[in-house]
Amino acid sequence: MAEVKRRDFLGMALGGVAGIGAIASLVAMKRTWDPLPSVVSAGFTTVDVNGMADGEIRDTQWRGKPVYIMKKRPTDEIEAARDFELGGAYYSIGIKICTHLGCIPNWKESEGYFHCPCHGGQFTGNGVNMPGTPPPRPFDIPPFAVKGESTLVLGESGKEYQAMVDAAPKA
Repeated sequence: MAEVKRRDFLGMALGGVAGIGAIASLVAMKRTWDPLPSVVSAGFTTVDVNGMADGEIRDTQWRGKPVYIMKKRPTDEIEAARDFELGGAYYSIGIKICTHLGCIPNWKESEGYFHCPCHGGQFTGNGVNMPGTPPPRPFDIPPFAVKGESTLVLGESGKEYQAMVDAAPKA
């Protein structure tokens, strides 16, 4: 066995400690960059629409934004760009934030539209801005996926959401 000089041993020991330190630093940086599990789970909201009556609106939140889900009446007009089918019924969904100045419109059931109290913006039940009112465009639609016969998962892009995006008019 060859003799290891003191200077060579100190060089190898220093190199080993530096290598271990570099690996530990990389592991710590990666863990810092990864989102916390609570943040990842906050990106999804599950909504069960079972038991909703025709014409009923259910409010929920997704990523801190108010979202409405409306079960369409059988007599309501269906728009491919704004409505989707779930369990044999049609639903409309949108982020209930006025596209004019970011207010939260109220649903006026007797008139059948959303009304923004700040500047008089109006949206249909499908979330489309009414002509002659301040909002420049319809409500945004959150990404969603249909799970089973009565469950929506907001924050996940499913085939129904993609079909609505494909049917939307191109700007």
